[in-house]
Amino acid sequence: MSLSQIERIRLDKAAVDEGFGLRRSDEGDWLCYDSLGAPASLRLTWSDGEYVVAVNHAGVAIDLDARWARWQGHDGSQPLGFAAFCVSDTAPLHRLVREIWQLARALPIEPLRVFEAATRNLPRTTEIERLVIQRVGQNIFRDALFAYWGSVCAVTGISEPRLLRASHIKPWAQCETDGERLDVYNGLLLAAHLDAAFDAGLIAFKDSGEILISDKLTENDRRAMNINSHLVLRQVAISHYENLGWHRRNLFASTM
Repeated sequence: MSLSQIERIRLDKAAVDEGFGLRRSDEGDWLCYDSLGAPASLRLTWSDGEYVVAVNHAGVAIDLDARWARWQGHDGSQPLGFAAFCVSDTAPLHRLVREIWQLARALPIEPLRVFEAATRNLPRTTEIERLVIQRVGQNIFRDALFAYWGSVCAVTGISEPRLLRASHIKPWAQCETDGERLDVYNGLLLAAHLDAAFDAGLIAFKDSGEILISDKLTENDRRAMNINSHLVLRQVAISHYENLGWHRRNLFASTM
């Protein structure tokens, strides 16, 4: 690998523009970056006609595997502790780096840290005080889902924030820990009408992302809400499976 000046400029622009503005010393032909807004580090380079992006956040790497190609570099050629992905052009390079930044901010441990910091000194004695804690958590959860899903509905692509709902797959009250309540894989960002149907168990989703529609939802209501068998989640990570399964067994099954 040997970086030309133009490739160095393109890689640097992608990192800085998409949230990784803390430049570190190069490691050979790898450009190194951190972020103030996301708990992840990047290593970027150019190799055999491809842009290569390596990230040290294991959860982000697992999620990316469903949508991005792993870099098939030689053994020992990628930084230790990093998972590397490759793209062929600058537009997907920017999308990949942006997605890494969004995922690193949204994945389970970070929302929990924000919640614990925000509520550490808040009283929890009365019901009103506990409701305040819950509201703080729900706002953090909403922000995490907006980051994970890129601020658009996971099914329809609707992007107007006032029409979107942070929908728990396993309801808040059914969760046993704050970590479970704030887990981005326990949520879907849905348009309001889909959120209402999902919350009521009138729709559910397979692990493949395909929609399931309850017999209790009439044909008239299906047409009015444009709920049909062609709807599908834009992406599903392995970490969603357990919660989607819980929803199918405990909420959706009761409406059949």
